Amino acid sequence: MSGKYDVAIVGGGVIGGSIAFQLAKRNARVIVLEKERIANEASSAAAGMLGAQSEFSNDYPLLSNEAYPCQKCSSTPCFLPLALKSREMIVSLAEELKELTGIDIGLVQKGILKIALTEEEREALQRNNEFWQRIGQPAQWLSSEEVADFEPNVTKNLRGALYLPNDGQVSAPDLSHAFANASLVYGAEWREFTEVFDITKEGTSYRLHTNNGVVHAGAVVVAAGTWSARLLEKTGISLSMYPVKGECVLVKVEKPLIQATIFAKNGCYIVPKRGNRLLIGATSTPHTFDKKVTVEGMMSLLERAQQLLPDIRAAEWERAWAGIRPQTGDGVPYIGEHPHYPNIWIATGHYRNGILLSPITGIIVADLVGGKGSNEFDLAPFSLTRHQATYKL
Repeated sequence: MSGKYDVAIVGGGVIGGSIAFQLAKRNARVIVLEKERIANEASSAAAGMLGAQSEFSNDYPLLSNEAYPCQKCSSTPCFLPLALKSREMIVSLAEELKELTGIDIGLVQKGILKIALTEEEREALQRNNEFWQRIGQPAQWLSSEEVADFEPNVTKNLRGALYLPNDGQVSAPDLSHAFANASLVYGAEWREFTEVFDITKEGTSYRLHTNNGVVHAGAVVVAAGTWSARLLEKTGISLSMYPVKGECVLVKVEKPLIQATIFAKNGCYIVPKRGNRLLIGATSTPHTFDKKVTVEGMMSLLERAQQLLPDIRAAEWERAWAGIRPQTGDGVPYIGEHPHYPNIWIATGHYRNGILLSPITGIIVADLVGGKGSNEFDLAPFSLTRHQATYKL
């Protein structure tokens, strides 16, 4: 790791990989420093849903007009515009990545079906449907009879469902590795098992102190998920961010049971994958880095999955795992420049939406590092200083 790089990226997950890909395409000399293996944490554990619409409801965030203000974000524009734009990019991106790397990211565009199991859920989803209709995003309310025609294996004990045809899914590990390999094609360097312990200023550049020596770079991007907060504390800023453990299980069925991804208010989703496999997720345990898969977590997921898809009880168990997702205090990612040190950029806290937001985050951060700024999106809601004071060491 001799010499000086234009940009050093801390974190080799889907966000760091997307940023590396975009910067390397622009002829920047890039190095990515990953403390484990590429996409070893949340990026490989994710279900891969592209839920630009399904992740939003009438209570999170409470959207009310074309500017997308929401109470969750203190009446400032939330990240819905970024989510919709990022989803729009995925088709051409899938083709580009496959051409560069040979990796098929497993893009499936069969939609997401949000199930209403109670009257309260039905009313909330119907309001959600009205919102999407109002802003011109595809959505369709299905009665219980229409759901039975569309997905006959889904439970009959429901009150209807909201179908979002433009939401899809990818293979999260494949997308993460495709970004990394595509950046390598453009000359980026990657160093696995290289943990960054500290960042210090050196004139107009920076020194990154790692377990494998010092890296010199003109700019730094911190995209290390939940672990970003620990590193950034040493640079004088405390982020409102905490880890959330999510457990998932993969099962195999003899023949396909569903085409669309099934999503329920009870926190369970079932994502059809290649080879007649179904990914069931996810539990949510905040404030822990413990990645053990628990009996309680598995029982909870399987019980909820059977409630949605009764025939899944005959499925063959394949494997289970847990990932640590980075959540922020207000549910909005951090994307922007360090308040005290120019050319240290942060992109973290994407929580459940890292896969979805990775394409647009890569472009936004590459623009920021290159001095272009972002003309299309208001980045104020993503500021590192939006809800707390910072201090300088």
